[in-house]
Amino acid sequence: MRITHYSTFQKFFHKPSFKSSTKPRLFRAYSFVPFSPLAMLDPTILTIGGIVLGIAIIERILERWGVMDLVDQFAKIMRFILPVTFYSALIYFFATFMF
Repeated sequence: MRITHYSTFQKFFHKPSFKSSTKPRLFRAYSFVPFSPLAMLDPTILTIGGIVLGIAIIERILERWGVMDLVDQFAKIMRFILPVTFYSALIYFFATFMF
């Protein structure tokens, strides 16, 4: 003859466990996005920025000297060059930066 044992759900799942089933392992965590602000110090981007900054300083010096015709020519050129330079440097930065 068989003996049937009845147990409740709480008794079955809430048994005290004295031994851990998994061992804690040491592991090294690495960042998957190695972004650093020093990545902006790329020589190509710094050169392009220096050229644009130099043209803007020359434009201000010419404005102080009173050569307004030349300043207007610089302003017309810079109106085209600044957006092109910005977007090309941005594309270059993201194309050469390894994510």
